Amino acid sequence: MPDPSSIADLPTPSLLVERPVFDANVAAMAAVHPGPALRPHVKAFKSTALAGELAAVGHHHFCAATIREVEGMAAAGLGTDLLLANEVLDARRLGALVEQGHRVTTAVDSEETVRAAARGGVREVLVDVEVGMPRCGCDSADAGRIADLARVAGLEVRGVMGYEGHLMMTSADKKAGAVEAAMARLLAAHDVVGGDIISAGGTGTYAVNVWATEIQAGSYCLLDTDYASLDSPFEIAVSVLGTIISVSAKGWAVADAGLKAFGMDHGNPTWPGGELFYCSDEHTTLLDPDGVLRVGDRVRLHPGHLDPTVARHEQFWVVDGDDVVDCWPIDLRHW
Repeated sequence: MPDPSSIADLPTPSLLVERPVFDANVAAMAAVHPGPALRPHVKAFKSTALAGELAAVGHHHFCAATIREVEGMAAAGLGTDLLLANEVLDARRLGALVEQGHRVTTAVDSEETVRAAARGGVREVLVDVEVGMPRCGCDSADAGRIADLARVAGLEVRGVMGYEGHLMMTSADKKAGAVEAAMARLLAAHDVVGGDIISAGGTGTYAVNVWATEIQAGSYCLLDTDYASLDSPFEIAVSVLGTIISVSAKGWAVADAGLKAFGMDHGNPTWPGGELFYCSDEHTTLLDPDGVLRVGDRVRLHPGHLDPTVARHEQFWVVDGDDVVDCWPIDLRHW
């Protein structure tokens, strides 16, 4: 099959990235958090090619959610400073990367995760602090003890991290105060732990979190309908391309991209051309009361949640309008 030059040449469903929108999103974030002030989170896009685009504008430190993501970034030559922003109980694969000369830091929040880091050959850690979201992280009052355990185990403690994920979608009038309260817990921990790094934040709080030394945002460069509901300079750059395979005289049309092409935990995708009725396994039904759609038409559907949508696809087709201008493999999938 020759390289596609148009979206008409692509199989469907295919995952598209609108290049002009992507570039504008990247520039907007870099203007607020340039260089190392942003540690892009690769879990959002799972692509070393896309990460390379961010490195090209000065973001050389990255964070990840899985060991596979860290390994892939290192193999792609993007291992200047990699943070596994997650706890693991088997760090041997991370230790192997350290032995190869990559700088790899991992999060710890307990005696067990400290022991795992030391046993696996990781040399640097951040103490992960719970700042209000009921997920990983130690209590801020326990952060000093965890840091002491890490240092006794021979690890360098670079600082602290905390994720205010529960505040990403908070209303604008309440967000700044809520983030400040969450960061007060992280700063209290940092006062005891020490180190140069206070790592926090995300696409939903990047503009108001002025306490972190680095922001862990990733979704901003592609966005999804959930984040698009916020007041921000970022726009949706990603869509799933589908083909209309059936049209009903009763007022609907069916595209060949369904539940298996989208992350659905934040709700249905949206169709900019009108109302989306529902999704089933391989199909999305679009309401078409005026009979505009025809069999063979291409439609772009915007996902509600970026990260799990990306994990269902093997590549991004980079487009400018209807022209295909590049292909970025989604090579950091799996574990």
